[in-house]
Amino acid sequence: MTAFDLFSIGHSNIPAPRFTAMVRAAGADAVADVRSVPMSRFCPWFSQKNLAPLLAAENVAYLFFGEALGGRPRDPALYCDGIADYEAMAKTPSFKAGIDRVFAEAARHRLCLMCSEREPLDCHRCLLVARALAARGATIGHILSDGAIEPHTAIERRLIELVEPAGGDLFVTGLNERLAAAYRSRARAVAYRANDRGKRDSGKKDSGNTATDRSAERPAKTATVATNKSR
Repeated sequence: MTAFDLFSIGHSNIPAPRFTAMVRAAGADAVADVRSVPMSRFCPWFSQKNLAPLLAAENVAYLFFGEALGGRPRDPALYCDGIADYEAMAKTPSFKAGIDRVFAEAARHRLCLMCSEREPLDCHRCLLVARALAARGATIGHILSDGAIEPHTAIERRLIELVEPAGGDLFVTGLNERLAAAYRSRARAVAYRANDRGKRDSGKKDSGNTATDRSAERPAKTATVATNKSR
């Protein structure tokens, strides 16, 4: 079995007992919440005030990272054409400090990053945070909805397969360049859109990264191309 430095999970609409069981089965003893606004209307047990004691009852620590590592930046300069720009976000001092904190906590805990989206390739925890951690040498395992753990390296292979049939950049040939282009394309498809701020508030939808909480509505295990229907 592959040894992972840390994990990630999307809470979606998973029942509370199954969620805690999945976290514990992976060997994690702390959840790092990377939602910008840690609330859920549809699954209130995942709102911060309920989640922290729920985890504590299972001897799992709750840590909030949403200020530094959330997917909905407050700075307008971190948007490109109204879409959260993950590459720009990754360069900010606050994001880098958040990544440093993840490594510090990972030295004390078996850490599991948490956001709302079921599918890693629909979520900034994978496309932004895990990418940055992997670039610094961390091995990440993404806990899927069926309890299986998919290595981040396998996620990246799936990312390339997902993006390139839809029209990959024909001028990008090297693997690193192809992967960077795939990350950029997928982020543009699923990242939070600033023009949705007026349509949403923290009490209406899960507020982790994307403009809709698609994971609570869609049971698919593989990523699908995001649309603007409910944004």
